[in-house]
Amino acid sequence: MRKYVAEFIGTFALVFFGCATVIFMRTEVGLLGVAFAFGLSVVAMAYSIGHISGAHLNPAVSLGVLVAGRMSPRDFSGYIVAQFMGGIAAAAVLYLIAEGKVGGYDVAANGFAQNGWGQYGVLSAFVFEAAATFLFLTVILGATQKGAASIYAGLVIGLTLVAIHLAGIAVSGASVNPARSFGPALFAGPDALSQVWLYFVAPCVGAAVSGYAFKAGVTREMVATA
Repeated sequence: MRKYVAEFIGTFALVFFGCATVIFMRTEVGLLGVAFAFGLSVVAMAYSIGHISGAHLNPAVSLGVLVAGRMSPRDFSGYIVAQFMGGIAAAAVLYLIAEGKVGGYDVAANGFAQNGWGQYGVLSAFVFEAAATFLFLTVILGATQKGAASIYAGLVIGLTLVAIHLAGIAVSGASVNPARSFGPALFAGPDALSQVWLYFVAPCVGAAVSGYAFKAGVTREMVATA
C-alpha cells in the first residue's frame, strides 16, 4: 500500500506542478519553463519517493517495467489505479484554483493544460508520442538496471522528460503519460476527451516495445556497454 500511496502523491505532484505552469505561468516562463516544470517534478519525486515505489508516475512507464519483467501484474494494477487517481486529483485542485481567478477562468478560451494535436495531424502526434515514450522507457530501464549509477537516475530521467517536451510540445503536447493527459482532459471539455485516446494508446505502444526490447537484451546490452 505504501507503494501505491507514493505513486498517487508522485503523479499528483507531476500533474500539479507541470500543468499549473501551463495554466498559470506559460506566458511568463515560455515553453522552456514548461518543459523544466515537468522534468524537475520527476527529479523531485524520484529522489523523494523513488526508494518506495520507483517513482513511475506514469501508467506507460509501469507498463514498460511490467513487460520488461521488473514488476508483478498485481503491483502493476495498483500502480495504474494510483497514478490515474493522482492525475485526476491534481487536475481537480488546479480547476478549483483556476475558478478563483478574479473575473473567472474561461477553460474554452484558455485551455486547461490538456494535450491535443492541431498544428500537426493525428499521425504526427501518434508517432511522436510512441517514439518519445520508447526512448523515455529505454532511459528509465537502463538508468535503473542493476549495475547502473543509480544515484544519477532521477536526474537523468527528469532531464530526458525535459528534452521530450522541448522536442514535441508543438507536435502533440508531449505527454508520454496517460494519467497526465486524462486528468486535465476531464476538466477541459469534450474536445480534449475526444483526443485523449491517442495519449493512452501511443505511449503504451512505445513503452511496451521498449520493455520487450529491454527484456530481450537488445537495449539492455546497448545501455550497459555505452
